[in-house]
Amino acid sequence: MRISFVHLALAALILALPPATAAQDAKPNAPRDAPTKEAAAVKKLLEEKFPGAAVTSVSKSPYFGLYEAQFDDRIVYTDAKVTYVLVGAIYDASTKQNLTEARQRELNRVAWDSLPLDLAFKRVKGKGTRKFAVFSDPDCPFCKRIENDLKRLDDVTIYTFLFPIDQLHPDASRKSALIWCAPDRAKAWDAFFEGGTLPDNKGECATPIKDTALLGTRLRVAATPTLVFADGSVMPGALPLAQLESEINKGEAEAKRLAAKK
Repeated sequence: MRISFVHLALAALILALPPATAAQDAKPNAPRDAPTKEAAAVKKLLEEKFPGAAVTSVSKSPYFGLYEAQFDDRIVYTDAKVTYVLVGAIYDASTKQNLTEARQRELNRVAWDSLPLDLAFKRVKGKGTRKFAVFSDPDCPFCKRIENDLKRLDDVTIYTFLFPIDQLHPDASRKSALIWCAPDRAKAWDAFFEGGTLPDNKGECATPIKDTALLGTRLRVAATPTLVFADGSVMPGALPLAQLESEINKGEAEAKRLAAKK
C-alpha cells in the first residue's frame, strides 16, 4: 500500500522556522552531493519506516544538515537517522522564493527530445523560435483561461496534447476526438475555445488520446493545463500571461545552458 501525504504528515515533525533562517545562503539549483553511503543508509531507513513509499532519490541538502528525499511525488527532509521527517517548503527569506518547489521542478524535469510530439498538434505564432507543450482538456475552465492568454503570445511554437479528464468532464474525450479528426486541428481547437464550435465529423479517426493518457501518467500529469517548457521542466496551472512569458524564457535559457554542458 502506498503511503499517502496524510499518513506522512501525521508521522512528521513539522519544524516552524523563523523567516530570517528559512534558507540560509543556499541556492535552489546548487549542486547536491553525489550519492554517498550515508545517503544510501537514509534511503534504506525511509523505506523501512514507510513501507510501500517510493523513495526515488536521497541526497544531502544545503539546508540545516538535513537530507533531501524524493518521496512519492514530493520532496521531504529528514535527519541522518530518520528520527524526524519535515514535510513542507523551505523559502529564501530574501527573495521569498520557494526553494523546495524550485528543486522539485528540477528533479521532475524530462528530456524535451523524449516527448512524442507526434501525439500533439502544433500551433506556430510569429517565428515560433520559442517552444513549450501543454496538456489540455477541452472542457477544463482553466484551459479556457490560459487559451485566452496564449492568443497574446508571439514567437512561440505550442504543442498541445489532448488530455481529457473523463472523471471531471465526461464529454471531453468525445470533443477531443472530434478536434483531432478535423482537417486542421489547430484551427478546430481555436474555434472551439473562441465560440464553442466543434468540427463536423464523427470523431472516428485514429486518435492518440490513450497514448497521451499513458504519457501523462509517466510525467505525473494530474491536472490540466500542465505545461512542459523547453528545458523539460513541468509546471501545472493556468499561469498568468506575465508569468507564462517568464517561464517560457527561463525554459529556453536553461535548455541552452544544459545543451552547452553536453
